[in-house]
Amino acid sequence: MADDVRDLSAQLAQDPESLVFLRLGELLRQRRQFDAASRVALLGLERHAHLADAHDLLARILADRHDYERAFDEWDMTLRIAPGHTGALKGLAFLYFKVGDLAQAEAHLLEARRVAADDETIEQALAMVRGESGGAAGAPAPAAPPAEALAERAEPLEEARVFAGLEGAQEGLLLLDGAGLVLGGALRSPDGRDVTDAVAAYLAGVSQEAARTAKLLGLGTWQGLSAEGPSGHVHLTPPRADALLLVVRDRGVPLGRLAVIAQRASQAARRWLDRPA
Repeated sequence: MADDVRDLSAQLAQDPESLVFLRLGELLRQRRQFDAASRVALLGLERHAHLADAHDLLARILADRHDYERAFDEWDMTLRIAPGHTGALKGLAFLYFKVGDLAQAEAHLLEARRVAADDETIEQALAMVRGESGGAAGAPAPAAPPAEALAERAEPLEEARVFAGLEGAQEGLLLLDGAGLVLGGALRSPDGRDVTDAVAAYLAGVSQEAARTAKLLGLGTWQGLSAEGPSGHVHLTPPRADALLLVVRDRGVPLGRLAVIAQRASQAARRWLDRPA
């Protein structure tokens, strides 16, 4: 395999536009040389920004590094470019499974099976998701995160399902009802203290006040509010009129990306809020 890496690296050096970076990045990922694999994938994306397989490659590398939020973004982008991309469907199924949203995991696997009916790993993963026998050795795909990750069947807290597929399901995301009751997620201070309830109490009624202020100013329905701090950024948005979502990230996350994260978390929260009782 070392010779293969050298050969592929030489080919890529000779022709930087070559798609050989996909094979090189995958080989490096398999060798768990994640820094090198990430560099190869990112350089490839600079030249082939709309190549679905390139986003899929980066997503697999990120998932192996447990950077699930960014992996979700990359697999989501993969499907935007190439709806029905089997690798992305299986990858997202893995992420949903990991946070305990078995319905979404099964739905993505069923779609993957529709696209690639001869892929036996999909049946194995479906058996795992459904808790059937015969699925213990399965995984979403050989190219997806390792089988042992899918096999982690620790029962998640119910609120973790609110933000299925999103990093921060239990920390960094907080969903409240109109009275300030915590519906899902959790928050910690920089020193590690659980501040979920204190923040929830402080935010009680904020959504109504924001809506009232927007109305008085003639701004229409309020969509969100971002704020910067010395230690991090926050974004508030109402998934529904009777709920409030708070997203917290460190200063390394730009406000623009924070708004995108909040939008995705808001969609997940809305699905959870609208689920049948």
